[in-house]
Amino acid sequence: MIVYQTTKVGFLKDVSDGCIEDIIRAAVKEKLNKNVGNNEYLSWKNSLSSMYHVMNSELIPNDSGIAVEYSIPRTKNRIDFIVTGQDHDNKDHVIIIELKQWSDISITDKDAMVTTRFQHGYSDELHPSYQAWSYATLLNGFNATVYEENIQLHPCTYLHNYIEEYIIKNPFYKEYLDKAPAFCKGEKEKLQDFISTFIKYGDTKNILYRIDNGKIRPSKELADSLVSMIKGNQEFVMIDEQKIAYETALSMIRKGSESNKRVLIVEGGPGTGKSVIAINLLVKSTKEGLNAQYVTKNAAPRAVFESKLTGTLKKTEISNIFSSSGSYINCDPNVFDALIVDEAHRLNEKSGMLRNLGENQIKEIIEATKCSIFFIDEDQKVTWSDIGNKEDIIMWANKLDVPVEQLKLESQFRCNGSNGYLAWLDNILQITEIANSSLEESNYDFRIVDSPNRLRDMILEKNTINNKSRLVAGYCWDWVSKKNNSLKDIVFPQYDFAMKWNLASDANLWIIKPDSVNEVGCIHTCQGLEVDYIGVIVGPDFIVRNGKVITDPSKRAKTDASLKGYKTLLKTDPEKANTIADKIIKNTYRTLMTRGMKGCYVYFTDKETEQYFKSLSNLD
Repeated sequence: MIVYQTTKVGFLKDVSDGCIEDIIRAAVKEKLNKNVGNNEYLSWKNSLSSMYHVMNSELIPNDSGIAVEYSIPRTKNRIDFIVTGQDHDNKDHVIIIELKQWSDISITDKDAMVTTRFQHGYSDELHPSYQAWSYATLLNGFNATVYEENIQLHPCTYLHNYIEEYIIKNPFYKEYLDKAPAFCKGEKEKLQDFISTFIKYGDTKNILYRIDNGKIRPSKELADSLVSMIKGNQEFVMIDEQKIAYETALSMIRKGSESNKRVLIVEGGPGTGKSVIAINLLVKSTKEGLNAQYVTKNAAPRAVFESKLTGTLKKTEISNIFSSSGSYINCDPNVFDALIVDEAHRLNEKSGMLRNLGENQIKEIIEATKCSIFFIDEDQKVTWSDIGNKEDIIMWANKLDVPVEQLKLESQFRCNGSNGYLAWLDNILQITEIANSSLEESNYDFRIVDSPNRLRDMILEKNTINNKSRLVAGYCWDWVSKKNNSLKDIVFPQYDFAMKWNLASDANLWIIKPDSVNEVGCIHTCQGLEVDYIGVIVGPDFIVRNGKVITDPSKRAKTDASLKGYKTLLKTDPEKANTIADKIIKNTYRTLMTRGMKGCYVYFTDKETEQYFKSLSNLD
């Protein structure tokens, strides 16, 4: 989103008038609905004053485009300063400048990270050259206009208060300095030369407006990129908190020992990069000769990842790097350098088929390794036995005398990168009340259909493109085909609709097997994975009456073990039992409705529920 945009002449005037920081504060409040703290306000005043002296040069055309605090579409990330224009051949160029007021900087042993001093002490932060480069890469990789129209992006950073002491330009950071040069105090002319190298004429083609209105291209799918990542190729560029989380975890793993055990909790919603970071950590740790494993309770992601690697690694090698969360019951202490636990919210207390083995999976994982990394989203706990939460991880770490660090991921790249869709979904499912949540700015293909046949046909059509569309449903229909293959499980006689659950044929590989589009998946075979388009059947366990969401555990299938334990607790503590069941049912639909990268199509078995969703999605 364009927060502030003008020409070079307009920018110089706003700064010289002494009002630039007030203009931007008002624009951030109006367009981003964000209140601005005093520190950010003062940073604009200081940094933009420095940029005034940079831009006040005859080398830079007066009608060059200027943008400040450009909010990258569908993310929370903002680019500090942008200059747009054309070169001698009339090609479009964009200069991306990351501004820093830092003056006290130290080198670290973490890739692309430095230590700098803020008001309340020292902090590890991304090297600003990496930050600027990652924003450019993000735009180039996700924005169709930038990619298709070959708009040239040139990132750099300007540390206008920092006198270089062979830190920010240290050879340790050469990879990122080559991609995004750093300019320090006293190097104003060098920055002017950098800008003028690419921009010879002003912006006559509304470059930023075209980028801002460009379609978002969904991120690469992790499973399809896994083989390349295992071979050492960089498939995903991590930005901001993703890179910080990755480097923090990697540093912990490298420094871990029996006397220096560590626990890291990384929290993030759907599509925030948890699995991308986890797989990157696995690849890097393994390549460095460290004994690391990728751990999930859910078998489906492991099965898909292992299938993708078949033919690339030996079966024994594959089994050595992917493991279930119940594998550490009898493990000797500190056998592993790192256990990287994805979907940690799905951890169980006990292990085994009967859930009668061991004491607690969290405890056993922490004991088995020198460094344990837990990736968690508590709003994706979808069964009664899911115990993974921050409080329990911290409790066990404290009992075992292991220090804990916590980080949070916010920017997400599923659902067309739409934080708006996720906020709207949490609000409409009544998981979290969020004011002003709307689909209008989401740029996500969300549709409500009036029959299961229409839903099936839409998904079948989308699937012909690349075998990346699937049907899923809440587990409200018994698995009758398990004992009689001639029967169908999900049946709507009034629509002449009948389909089978996927559970018998392709099982955990359902999401990638071509013929499985003719079957319906459930939460157990899609959590932790993604497709382009997801079709969701919302069953009678989730209805709306007079604007209030009502969940009904009794409508769940008898063959579903997700709520096993509900009836027992209902006898002794009905309020607690219904509260837990309510959260599980809501979380199930939240998870199902966030599996699609490009779109989500929904059929509601209950018409009042359908109308409720239509009324709050402007789809009437």
